[in-house]
Amino acid sequence: MLTLLLAVPLLGILALVLTKSERAAFPITIATSLALLGLGLAVSLGFAPGEGGRFSHESSSSWIPALGATFSLGVDRLALLLVLLTVFLAPITAYAAQSSIEHESRRFCIWFLVLQTAMLGAVLARDLFLFFVFWELMLVPMYLMIGIWGGKNRHYAGLKFFLYTVIGSLPMLAALVYLGIRANEQFGSPTFSLDLLQKLVLSREEQVACFFAFGVSFAIKVPLWPFHTWLPDAHTEAPTPGSVILAGVLLKMGGYGFLRIAIPLFPEAARAAAPLISTLAVIAIIAGSLAAMVQTDIKRLVAYSSVAHMGAVMLGLFALNAEGMSGAMFQMLAHGVSTGALFLLVGFLYERRHTREFDQFGGIAKVMPVFAVIFVVVAMSSIALPGTNGFVGEFLILAGAFKAKPIFAILGALGSILGAWYMLGATKKVFFGPLTRSENESLEDLKGREVLVMAPLIVAILWMGIRGQALLGPMQGDLQKDLQRIHQSEGGR
Repeated sequence: MLTLLLAVPLLGILALVLTKSERAAFPITIATSLALLGLGLAVSLGFAPGEGGRFSHESSSSWIPALGATFSLGVDRLALLLVLLTVFLAPITAYAAQSSIEHESRRFCIWFLVLQTAMLGAVLARDLFLFFVFWELMLVPMYLMIGIWGGKNRHYAGLKFFLYTVIGSLPMLAALVYLGIRANEQFGSPTFSLDLLQKLVLSREEQVACFFAFGVSFAIKVPLWPFHTWLPDAHTEAPTPGSVILAGVLLKMGGYGFLRIAIPLFPEAARAAAPLISTLAVIAIIAGSLAAMVQTDIKRLVAYSSVAHMGAVMLGLFALNAEGMSGAMFQMLAHGVSTGALFLLVGFLYERRHTREFDQFGGIAKVMPVFAVIFVVVAMSSIALPGTNGFVGEFLILAGAFKAKPIFAILGALGSILGAWYMLGATKKVFFGPLTRSENESLEDLKGREVLVMAPLIVAILWMGIRGQALLGPMQGDLQKDLQRIHQSEGGR
């Protein structure tokens, strides 16, 4: 099932390569994305952990025997949630992209499906070498999406994204090679199996060095302050579907990397690094919020809000307790839905006015009431209003942070206040007050196609806010296993 999940986008790419019609590109991509969604739901419904009670749908085959690398796939409840987020956003994004991608749509769709394969592969990989291959593969399509279909400063933004990611991956590659050598010494043969690598006996110094080697790469992808400066430029210049996938899924790969690799493989180092990373997370929350408050471009404001929200995710992860880590995982899902929805709405507005500057708007709720209602719902989710998905994750993150160290929770809560300030301020500037510009008097409200795009996202925002336990419950068992490993390493010092 998991191999098929990776193969379906490749079949879609084959169909796109064989067809010569630009008009057929998006129908093929949408159909492929819907097939992915169906397969993702089938994987979820057929989830049945095997021996050990954690991973389901496991498969493994020899890949590069000389290196000990295998093509190993598996999904636990944590990975499953990110799989579902990815396949949920894929058809929505592909459908919405039809109005924003105005040239070379077939080539765009090919890279869009390559990115889907890479993201799913990174989540499903149970071999560290395979994970690294998919991790690097994610870079190429996103770079091309920004560089080819982005805004006027797209080449600068794309190159900045590329250099940050490539340079950040070099320490991870070095640590990966080192782990392979140590595995060969201790097990008698090289291996990159994540299960076996957890059994490596590493000194504290080795753990710290490897943790920070992986951590730099993951921190850049999150992005954690001070590695965040590529993100506002990338978001601002990316086409709307690129921003949706970047915010919705790609940023989550950094948090997932910490959760799946850095923390379980190097638990002693993770504990030692927790105060430092929590401090950086708090800085990201406050600095991202303050930067968002002074933006004049709506899309750039949403981009800086992502820095703050992902800082909250890191604060929850490195609370290293059940509340914080479950809140961080939930917040990754909630942020993917809500911020993806915000970027879609900003894209719809840009298509109508070809500007994103606040001073070009004001009072447009009078001519776009449906748009205004939907934007307000999504904005309330972003500021964590109770009853929306943002509240569940943020509350648990702050509870976990308070349990670990109260000062982090207090400072993190300040970010929530600032978040409400800039998001409500943005909503007021764009939608309320007098309709001062004649250009806005004839703005068209959301079309039926655009309402169809937003409807599943609004449903997800409300369902996750009301029925959050449906997602929190299944992840608890897997998180407890990771926490148990961390506590065991503490006892063995």
